[in-house]
Amino acid sequence: MNKARIKLESQDCTDLDDVCTQIRDIASKAGVQIKGPVPLPTKKLKVSTRRTPCGDGSDTYEKWELRIHKRLIEVQADDRVLREIMRIRIPSSVNVEMTLN
Repeated sequence: MNKARIKLESQDCTDLDDVCTQIRDIASKAGVQIKGPVPLPTKKLKVSTRRTPCGDGSDTYEKWELRIHKRLIEVQADDRVLREIMRIRIPSSVNVEMTLN
């Protein structure tokens, strides 16, 4: 049995949770041990810019924030189950990183 560590990242939390539930369903149907999804700290990228680029008027700023949500899933499975997990349709907004131990 291999141990696969799957790290998922996305800006959209609903897409991320859908992929996590699909992985959890596959693991439960196969009867393999699964840990997670463990929510990792959300990465927040903040940008503040001035509203008027010319410098006239009052100092007003716009604040923008981009949040990247992360989940970690560990699955102890054989090759058959890992192939099923790799066949999942993953939205373009979700990044997947899988490592085998």
